[in-house]
Amino acid sequence: MLSPRPLMPVLLAVLLVTPAAAPARAAGAGSEGIETARTGRQIAPGIRLESYDRLEADRWLRIDELLVDLGGSGGARAEYLGGHGPATVAESAARHPAGPGRRVVAAVNGDFFDIRGTGAPLGPGLGGGRLLHSAGPGPGAAPAVGFGADGSGRVLRLGLGGGVTLPGGEVRPLTGYNAARPAAQGLTAYTADWPGTQLPALGTAVEVRGGRVTAAAPPARGPVRRERPVPGTTLLAAPAGGASAAELAALRPGDAVAVSARAVPDAGPVPVTAVGGREALVVAGVPQDHEGEPNNTAAPRTAVGFSRDGRRLRILAVDGRQPDSGGLTLTALGALMHRLGAYEALNLDGGGSTTLLAGRSGASALLLENSPSDGRLRPVPNGLVLTAAAGSGRTAGYRVEAVGGTAEDFTRVFPGLTRTLSATGYDALLGPAPGAPTWSAEGGGSVDSAGVFHAVRPGRATAHARRATAHGALPLTVLGPLTRILPSQARIGLAEWGESAGFRLIGYDAQGAAAVVEPRDVALEFDRSQWSVTDDGRGGFTVTALVRKATGRLRATVRPAGAAGTAGTAGSSGAYGAPAAPGKPGRAAMPGAGRAAADARASADIALGVGLVTLPVTDLADAGDWAGAGVSVAEGHTGAGLALELPAAGAQGSAAAPRPLPVPELARALTLWVDGDGSGARSAVELADADGAAVKVLGPAADWSGWREVTLPLPVTAQPPLTVTRLSAVAGTRPGRLALDTLGARTPPTGPAAVPAVRDPVVATEARVRARPWRFALGAGAPGADFALTGTDRPQFVHRGVRFLPLDTTEPTVRGGGLSRMRALREALAAAAREPGTGALAVVRAYAPATVDRKETALTGRLLAEFRRTTGKRAAVLTLGAPRFAADRSEGVLSITAPRTGRTLVGADAFARGDWLAVRHTP
Repeated sequence: MLSPRPLMPVLLAVLLVTPAAAPARAAGAGSEGIETARTGRQIAPGIRLESYDRLEADRWLRIDELLVDLGGSGGARAEYLGGHGPATVAESAARHPAGPGRRVVAAVNGDFFDIRGTGAPLGPGLGGGRLLHSAGPGPGAAPAVGFGADGSGRVLRLGLGGGVTLPGGEVRPLTGYNAARPAAQGLTAYTADWPGTQLPALGTAVEVRGGRVTAAAPPARGPVRRERPVPGTTLLAAPAGGASAAELAALRPGDAVAVSARAVPDAGPVPVTAVGGREALVVAGVPQDHEGEPNNTAAPRTAVGFSRDGRRLRILAVDGRQPDSGGLTLTALGALMHRLGAYEALNLDGGGSTTLLAGRSGASALLLENSPSDGRLRPVPNGLVLTAAAGSGRTAGYRVEAVGGTAEDFTRVFPGLTRTLSATGYDALLGPAPGAPTWSAEGGGSVDSAGVFHAVRPGRATAHARRATAHGALPLTVLGPLTRILPSQARIGLAEWGESAGFRLIGYDAQGAAAVVEPRDVALEFDRSQWSVTDDGRGGFTVTALVRKATGRLRATVRPAGAAGTAGTAGSSGAYGAPAAPGKPGRAAMPGAGRAAADARASADIALGVGLVTLPVTDLADAGDWAGAGVSVAEGHTGAGLALELPAAGAQGSAAAPRPLPVPELARALTLWVDGDGSGARSAVELADADGAAVKVLGPAADWSGWREVTLPLPVTAQPPLTVTRLSAVAGTRPGRLALDTLGARTPPTGPAAVPAVRDPVVATEARVRARPWRFALGAGAPGADFALTGTDRPQFVHRGVRFLPLDTTEPTVRGGGLSRMRALREALAAAAREPGTGALAVVRAYAPATVDRKETALTGRLLAEFRRTTGKRAAVLTLGAPRFAADRSEGVLSITAPRTGRTLVGADAFARGDWLAVRHTP
């Protein structure tokens, strides 16, 4: 079973090293980026997972690294994974036979494979000391990572040896063994170990079993698809028309034929386990330069590396093709592997194949650690699996976690509310060890016998799980009293009856510190004739549509513990609320969560909708304003349209929108009217996501004539809100012309989201602002202000206990701007922490949503919040030139956004008790 990935991605990557087929130039090592987050955990003795985020000058990176001591006291072993046709790494790992006294603890994808054909790996493979498949075409050596009988690993090249002994004693060389791409000449053998979905198209072929031909070769004028051989049978094949085909055709049932195949390493002994790869990343301690090579583009990557003695293994998984992680080139990957300590390293299959799974102490299921770029696990033919000693099963400790996740907002709780905990027993080798613990707590709350922590008062707390000498603990933070809640999604749109979606409720205290509010502490009101809402068992809720078309609203209310009254109970299905009459709202709470409406602490609404409708994006009435070569106004389906001329096969044409066109946030697909000309040309819609990243969706090849409405599904990985930037087309195999009209969006009709109005206490009267020891203005100056902040072109300075840090936001985050700003912020935070006369730090920046992405914004807030927690000093973000005034806070960090017009005056006292700023905006 595959466990869900935690909120914060944590992945373990193991680096193997393998030389490439041709020598590559050495590359310099060195990186100008900075690490922005890191987590880690022990998987088994000698196996550790490290996961970290980085900000480079031109991209964000998310990396997971498995560190493995091979052949050590922990007994870590790398084995061949898969070999039974493409399957996800999770599926292959779940059925991998670890052997007596061993267990599977981690897995990663392996070799490049024939993705559009046989599905078989392209390189060599060995498992359990047996040759499973050779590289192809031909018997030549190919790069691989291998592991010996003592567990140590190395990069090597593996070729094919062996032959076919025909009746009469003639021996012919074997040119392929379960090879995805058979050689153009000679004999290739296929067995039940074939690792693909279907055999390649073969010419003349005979079956051999027990050293005897079982049936004569059927006539073959060309390649023919054949079934996978049954165990014990070898299929011998040769291209039709050649000398080898003639020899096979001459064989008769009962003829004696012997087939032998073995792996031939370029040096050293034959490994017990081997998986093929492609490009060498590090060779003899030197990172390789792949500039100018076709695969040297930024992409998701999987790499394997070894220490010089082969005893230290690293497996690295780098996410890519996502806003959160742009991936690496081969050259950059080699430099990274070298910095991490690999003496040799090899590139394995990447892209959508990159997958890394790792276990947790006490658990038998593996966790998906990375974020596959396809948005789902891709079936792959092979990989590497790590096994370790199974352990005694006697409880040595407990892994205590909040049910729902390991992120910080699950280790926090509000007074009067609860946090459900789990305790997973593990033995001395971190393997599973069943046995329920006894719970206790110290600090700001208590834990009941079911493992539910009940928060009482703000401060630190620790939950303990014990059984005899076994112990585990989880530090918890009880925040200030709950002041408001927000749903993780303000609107939930479902496409059809039976579809489901999830949400969580996030609560905030007066300082903006956040924590997940569990279903047991929530009462819900919704129409139960149209929706089902259940506890998802992970700290959130699941909404399911019970009808085909409807709109509605769900209200969630958090109530204090111990309140009288009952709002309802869950039925046997786990759904909230007692039955309600059709069309009538029902009110519900989880069992044991009796609450009274008069005691409500906070509430939030979520707009619901089911059933798709088409909402307009543009009717192209402004077709004359769309610009591009070969673009013209044409007669559309219902009015004006656009025509794209495609003068040659493969030619491209595009029309830029006169302005970005917003797409409804919950849209599942776009619709476009296309006047086809039968040329096979494909229409496309080009968009930008929330971070400005390009998204392109393609329509079908226009093999029809006349108008037709086509549907273009939006990728699930696209980060909304999306905007349309242009319409385009690419010609098929001949010139063509496409006319386009009326772009729409297929969207669930939820109605508007409820946006609660929150007035932060930092917003004050003029008198309160002027009562502060000193004042400054944001934007235009104001009487009584010491100075006015009008831009970010001045160096940082200290004024009356506040260090001001102006940050230039003209350069985008992933074009060098983010890295320079984060470096400046870290330096300023260090300086402010050292200065006894500085009580606060204020970041000053211009309003620039197009250049500062959400990850940089979040990182800035996190660094300031950490500065506040560790130093006791204050922090704020001051934004200039925004469309409107705003003031709020997050994790105690104040945020003031000043508009372009009006007057914004801020009173300051860096050492005041309570809020250190007070602001008044006058339009």
